[in-house]
Formats: sequence, structure tokens, C-alpha cells
Amino acid sequence: MKNVSVLIMTVVVAALVVSINAGAQTGKPAAATTPEGAIMRVSEDLAYKPGELTREQLDASVRGQFSQDSMNVFRRFSREKTDEMVKFYTQALALRSLNPIQLTSSQQMLLTGVGSGQIKLSAGQQGDRRYNLEGGYKAGTGIRFFMLTYPDTDAVNGAFAAAGYTAPEFRDQGDGTKAALVTDPAGFQIEIVVKSGAKPNSNDGVGVGINVSDLEKSRAFYRDFVGLDELPPETDKLLGITKYPYRHKETTIYLYKSGDSLSVDTGSAGIQYVIKDAALADAKGKARGITIETPLNKMGGFELITVWFNDPDGVTNYFAQVGQR
Repeated sequence: MKNVSVLIMTVVVAALVVSINAGAQTGKPAAATTPEGAIMRVSEDLAYKPGELTREQLDASVRGQFSQDSMNVFRRFSREKTDEMVKFYTQALALRSLNPIQLTSSQQMLLTGVGSGQIKLSAGQQGDRRYNLEGGYKAGTGIRFFMLTYPDTDAVNGAFAAAGYTAPEFRDQGDGTKAALVTDPAGFQIEIVVKSGAKPNSNDGVGVGINVSDLEKSRAFYRDFVGLDELPPETDKLLGITKYPYRHKETTIYLYKSGDSLSVDTGSAGIQYVIKDAALADAKGKARGITIETPLNKMGGFELITVWFNDPDGVTNYFAQVGQR
């Protein structure tokens, strides 16, 4: 599993800033080259041929291809914030610090563990992604907050104090839980929920709050295409919003809508799914007309095949397959 994580992580940042080089004139597969130097082969040979899949296969969600008991999420920020971000996530939030991946001589992917998944800290805001976290979780569309859970307030407050941060202000939620809202050093908000029986270090997993422009379109994307379990709506008293939960085991995506004509953020955070067959995810997405961010590709020298889609608000949904399908 460690080698699998290394291979996947090598392209988490790399594929975000991909630029497709012309290759059609030569008859050779096009090369996707990133600023970090990773080379990925983009070729129709990776995809299923027309008629090879049935209508039933194309209409089914991607959920049946999941090979991890969680989704991974990544958090992108400007490079000068790196030291502060690592300190905040590993000391104040007390997430497990995992071995970083050295992408190039100057580029690292910094990994923190939440249960079987990861929050991946990616320094450098590159490509044509839009970054706008001003105003907090209600002010713009895109991934606006993560939710982490802990067993008691004393442990959280102690970790924040030891790291040199002001302790969170917890409020009773009326259901036996307490919650607080904090902001990481690069302006992204974290909802901390304390509840009895929660695993320490947020090892129950992570929640992902996505402010959307059209609830029905986004609900259909995560329910029908991705295939997450649709749970009943719930009220978040701390945030003052109605959340629509979509879950895969340890990870829950919370969709909500706070208004119209909001600012847009498509770059500050994203979602990753580890799956068995990236080409099948590619075919399913094409059959539904879903926007492709980065075409089906393979990283040179590795058995790693990926495809990137955008949800209705431009949030990257990245599907990664390691090894043969």
C-alpha cells in the first residue's frame, strides 16, 4: 500500500497543471508535461473502444470501481505558506504526518493521514484554477471547508495551545456534540466537531463541504455518476446551513447552497478516488457529457492511469488507477 500511495501522490500535483503538447501530427501519443517534469502519455489506446461497453455499464456509477475505504482530498496554497500549513495540520489539528513525496528537486507533496485516507498539502497555485476563499464558507462556490472529528475538547485545545494557536471556541449543538470553526494559515476553514466515541486525530475520516450553484445538478453528479450514498439532509447549527451528505465509508461530501452569483473557487481543494479501472470512469463520464479537466493518461514508467473530471462547479474529481485493470 505504501508503494501505491507513492505512485498516486506523484501525480496529484503534477496532473493539476497539465498542458497537452501537440502529438497528432506525428502519429505518436500526445505527451502531457507538467511544470514539475512529470510526463504522461495521453492516447486513445488507453480508452475502451466504441461498442466495447454495454449501455448498462456506461449508465452505472463509478462506485463499483472504488478500491479504498475513503476518498483523499488535497489542499492547495501558495508556496510561502508551506511551513505554517504543515505546522497547523500536523500539530494543531494533530493529523498523522506521513512521508512526503519529492516530486522534483523543489516540489514536495506533503501528506497527512485521516483514517485510511489523506489530506494532501500541495504548495503552489498553478494552472488555470481559480483561488478565492475570501468571505469564508458562504461567500463562494467550490470546496469551502473540511470537517474533522475528535473525542474531546481538551485534546483539541491542548494541541492548539502547544502549537501556539488560540484555542477554538466550541459551541454546543444540542445533539451531544460541540463544534468550532477555525481557519488554516492560507485562509481555508475547518469545522472541528467533538463527539463521544470519535477516534483521536480525526481518524474516523474527513468531511468535505462544497458550496454549489445548483443543488440538483451537484446532487446528481455525486449520486448518479460518482455513486456516493445519498443520506438525509441535515442542519449544521454552527454554520447555519442545510447540508446534503454523500458518503463513501470514511469520507462524506456535504453539498449546500448559500446564495446566487457567488465568487468562484476551483483550485483551493479537490477530491481523489482510488479506483480499479480509470478507463471505465473515463467512458462513463464521456457518456454523461461530464467536463474533462485532464484526459485519460498514463504516467511514463509507471502503471498509473488517471482521468480528471470537473463537477458542475469546477471542483476537480480525480480518478486514479494503479496497475492493470
